[in-house]
Amino acid sequence: MSTLERIEQKLAVLTPDSVELIDDSEQHAGHAGAKGGGHFQLIIVSPLFNGKSTQERHRMIHAAVGDMLEREIHALTIKAYTPDEV
Repeated sequence: MSTLERIEQKLAVLTPDSVELIDDSEQHAGHAGAKGGGHFQLIIVSPLFNGKSTQERHRMIHAAVGDMLEREIHALTIKAYTPDEV
């Protein structure tokens, strides 16, 4: 299973309506931090984000991907929306 697939699998706990995950790792080749994991952009829409601040949404996402942030994900750019915000 690819890193993208594992991230999407872990994000399933947030019951997303949609997930768009882009691997930008190639753009960061040679960057010292790139050796510790990939660079990703995430756009996610979930009803669980209703009533949550941006910071709370990001914490929920970080909790979902958990230990991947320590090994497989070096950078994760997040845009998290409720269904009413898209």
